[in-house]
Amino acid sequence: MSSERFEAIHELFRVHLEDLPRLLEKLKSRYGEEKKKLLQEFEERRFEADEMLTQMEKELKRAPPSFQNEMMSKLRAYRRDLAKLQNEGRNSHQFSGLGHENSRRGPNSAGSEYNNPVQTQRTLLLQGNESLNRATDSIARAHHIAAETDAIGRDIVEELDGQREQLERTKDRLINTGENLGRSRKILRNMSRKIVTNKFLLIIIIILELAILGGLVYYKFFRKT
Repeated sequence: MSSERFEAIHELFRVHLEDLPRLLEKLKSRYGEEKKKLLQEFEERRFEADEMLTQMEKELKRAPPSFQNEMMSKLRAYRRDLAKLQNEGRNSHQFSGLGHENSRRGPNSAGSEYNNPVQTQRTLLLQGNESLNRATDSIARAHHIAAETDAIGRDIVEELDGQREQLERTKDRLINTGENLGRSRKILRNMSRKIVTNKFLLIIIIILELAILGGLVYYKFFRKT
């Protein structure tokens, strides 16, 4: 439900509802052509007020139940007020035929000689209503875009949170890898020291073996001579 649209129609309706008793009071002291114009204006406003009530009832169908029940009782009271005002208008002097015919046919059935000022007012009202509808649609689209933007923003935040968790896990893995590399370096250094030690021992063993071999050769060949 568009609460802005409902409130706007409600305000326009209240203006019309306040004008109808004023027009009835003027009818009591008017005669001839002037009275016919007032009767025409009265029917125009009554018809427009009835249309606004219908629009408000449609808007309320999409409203929450609590608000709907509260406002429907007001709309029923408005309908009773309109019916009462219509009966008063029909009972006014020289209103027996014109009022009933206008209420049955609508505001466009009157003669063109009385239509111009009221028709202009009705046109302005319809234009204002169309502008209100366009503004309401624009607001609805803006709300929809804002909701989509908010949803996209939440998705981006969630994605960034996921990426941050991945980066933290990667950081932990890198730390573990660094620790493993440090242990590997220690192992390699120990292995290098052992290799050098083994080489040194191997050289000593070779030297000792050569010395023993030389001694044996000397003992075998030169000692006998």
